[in-house]
Amino acid sequence: MNYYFKPTLIIALWATSFVILSLPTPSLQQQSSSFEQSSSNRTSSFSSFDQNGSSFERWSSNQSSSSSFNQTTTFQRSSGGVRLQNALTALQAWKKTFISDPFGFTSNWVGSNVCSYQGVFCAPAPDNANVITVAGIDLNHATISGSLPDKLDLLPDLALLHLSSNKFSGNIPSFFSRCKLLFELDLSNNLFRGPFPSVFLNLPSLKFLDIRYNQFEGVIPPQLFNLKLDALFLNNNKFSSPLPSTIRNSPASVLVVANNNLKGCFPSEIAKMGGTLEEVILMNIGLKGCLPTSIGGLNKATVFDVSFNDLTGTLPESMGRMQSLEQLNVANNKFYGEIPTSICNLPKLENFTYANNYITKEPIQCLMIMDKNDENNCHFWLSRLVTKIFYRVYNAPQVPVPPRRAPPPPSKNYAPYVPVPPRRPPPPPPAPKYAPPHV
Repeated sequence: MNYYFKPTLIIALWATSFVILSLPTPSLQQQSSSFEQSSSNRTSSFSSFDQNGSSFERWSSNQSSSSSFNQTTTFQRSSGGVRLQNALTALQAWKKTFISDPFGFTSNWVGSNVCSYQGVFCAPAPDNANVITVAGIDLNHATISGSLPDKLDLLPDLALLHLSSNKFSGNIPSFFSRCKLLFELDLSNNLFRGPFPSVFLNLPSLKFLDIRYNQFEGVIPPQLFNLKLDALFLNNNKFSSPLPSTIRNSPASVLVVANNNLKGCFPSEIAKMGGTLEEVILMNIGLKGCLPTSIGGLNKATVFDVSFNDLTGTLPESMGRMQSLEQLNVANNKFYGEIPTSICNLPKLENFTYANNYITKEPIQCLMIMDKNDENNCHFWLSRLVTKIFYRVYNAPQVPVPPRRAPPPPSKNYAPYVPVPPRRPPPPPPAPKYAPPHV
């Protein structure tokens, strides 16, 4: 599943928020609120920036019917200005740090028209609609080797920065502190290292943060969960501190912290996120203890994965209240006892994995789940046998039974049956006559 927001929508919201709010027309203010509401919804598909600027031009023409605005926009785009000049300085300084660009992704980063650079998106500035500035950069999957120079602080109007699947390395520079409008930040699948970048904690507009598959280490700061993030990906790093109790403050709908070395007990405070949390993946982070009964409060969760940990105890009956659950994975732990019937009765549950535990019994209702993995548990052999037989009978193909054929009609030459009397036994032989003995 892709969690990106559509870049054109983000840039549109970013570029018009201040302008629309400054206008007195009520309809325009209502339009601004609809933009804000639509931007809060995640889209399932991610489209790259339109490199020739056609998306921007279509959007700007829809947002303003004033020809003078379009003329000013064209003039600012072609002639530049202080902000575009600063952007040119920043991007050229950044390009000089590139060690390799195997696919020539930035080969057209020449000349002064930065809005024509591949992966660079321009939009009207939020504080002045007549000024064009660099609002987004998308270098996803470019496999560029390099670093992030301090000169990038000349891009304070960035709303979106996607650098996923490259080979950028080093520590995160402090220039991000100037990016107060940054909405989406994706640094995943790179070679960044060091502690969690504290500069990210001072980005008031940030909604999407993805730093997975890097080499960040140390403590996950408690302040991180006070940000108004919608999606947070910290997985596949080297973080080594337990999840803080402030996790209850996060309004995130997606939380992925898998494949770290956090250890500690399962954070019961996560149940406080029931109003927003839809997907939570805490796989392979060294969790211990039991699942709290309060976990049933995650009534909006569709994905719940705590596999490959050291959790124990029985699965709480309260998990049957997670009515939106579609995928549940508790495999490779130390859970024991019986699977609660309430879990297998969840109306939307399609995938249930609890392999490699010490489960002793599963209810028959679990057989109705579309995709289930219960291998390597401690099922009683009789319960297991009954389950398999029931499963085979329940899933056996239905073969129609042919109708019973009627007996043939009696023949015309039919003779009634006459019983044969029993045969009389033969009479006994006569007794022999007495013969006197010879003298």
